[in-house]
Amino acid sequence: MTLSDDEVETQLPDDWDREGDEIVRTYEFDDYLTGVDFAADLAEIADEEFHHPELIIGFRSVEVRLTSHEAGGITDDDIRLAELFDDEY
Repeated sequence: MTLSDDEVETQLPDDWDREGDEIVRTYEFDDYLTGVDFAADLAEIADEEFHHPELIIGFRSVEVRLTSHEAGGITDDDIRLAELFDDEY
């Protein structure tokens, strides 16, 4: 079940933004390989949770986009994964 706009607003972790039916955060790093390693760590967490984000690796950044495609928007699973990712950072 998707979250209402109010639920997303109140549950959205710090440093995350909403863009339509996705929540988005860009993590910054001092160098490329640190970002790549971080993205690999996130991929392992996502696979364990069976909820897979879009990860965009930049030169010194990793952009994460979360949505629940099967539900058609943002769910508790997206919020939970965002919090797990922030714990990893």
